[in-house]
Amino acid sequence: MSKLDLEWLSVFDLVYETRSVSRAAEQLGIAQATASIALAKLRAHFGDKLFARTPAGMQPTAYAVEIRPSIRQVLDILSQTRSERVAFDPATSARTFRLALTDIRQVVMLPRLVNRLKAIAPGVRIEAETISSDSPRWMEEGRIELAVGYMPHLDAGFFQRTLLDEGFVCLVSGSHPRIRRKLTMAAFMRESHILVTMSGTGRPIVERTLAEMKLAPTIGLRVPSFLGVSRIVAETDFLVVVPRSLGEAFAASEQLRLLDPPVAFPSYSVRLHWHERQHADAGNVWMRQVIAELFAQAGRQKIEKAGKAAAAGKRAR
Repeated sequence: MSKLDLEWLSVFDLVYETRSVSRAAEQLGIAQATASIALAKLRAHFGDKLFARTPAGMQPTAYAVEIRPSIRQVLDILSQTRSERVAFDPATSARTFRLALTDIRQVVMLPRLVNRLKAIAPGVRIEAETISSDSPRWMEEGRIELAVGYMPHLDAGFFQRTLLDEGFVCLVSGSHPRIRRKLTMAAFMRESHILVTMSGTGRPIVERTLAEMKLAPTIGLRVPSFLGVSRIVAETDFLVVVPRSLGEAFAASEQLRLLDPPVAFPSYSVRLHWHERQHADAGNVWMRQVIAELFAQAGRQKIEKAGKAAAAGKRAR
């Protein structure tokens, strides 16, 4: 039996996860030929083919499936040991963090996060991508380090932290010809709505609530994300139901009316998600805390604004 090189185990693990030697090499930052050599040496060491090339990719043999939990355990121990030994210094780090975000969090959270990092960790960079059904798998594979959004169904092996409970508001143009300061149920049903079809945004809660109430507003426009919705609403007579934090951000930059919906939509939890493979990583722990603090600050600001508004109302009376 040949001597086992621990670096080969990372090749085995990523080929197992990605079903591809080339993708494993790309994630490890090595040449595909180097990964192929490591895989050949692993085959010689274990006396097994380990992976068979198929139309669906490199499929593990029965023996590879059997030894994979042990190899994964060794890699996790090594990763945790490195995290404990190597301190993370945000002031000097040049690390790039890969985040999956809903388009809502891209609008509401990302600018504040970037500005915060500029102040406390000027060398740290963010690579953001839109959260999707593939995001859990990409976190398992290490391609994404954190995800922020509405992900109600995750398998074992994931951690999460609640950042806020999000409610809903309605948005219409500031010059809407029929809707002014209050939105009645009759007006809500009469107007044409924008339907955002993107997943991970809490939209199923709106649709489920309306279905339970046997309400079917007219859908005048379907769009794949919230990113262009504010401009569309500002220049049309459409109505849209959006998470409150997004509605407040849109109303701050466009001529829009933000109105309480006549339907009691339940709130949902926006959570920060990460995989167990990142749980003990010092940099990941730090980034999780930074994001949590940003949401806490936003919550305090809302409470303060509400308090000022109430005080102003008392003085007016």
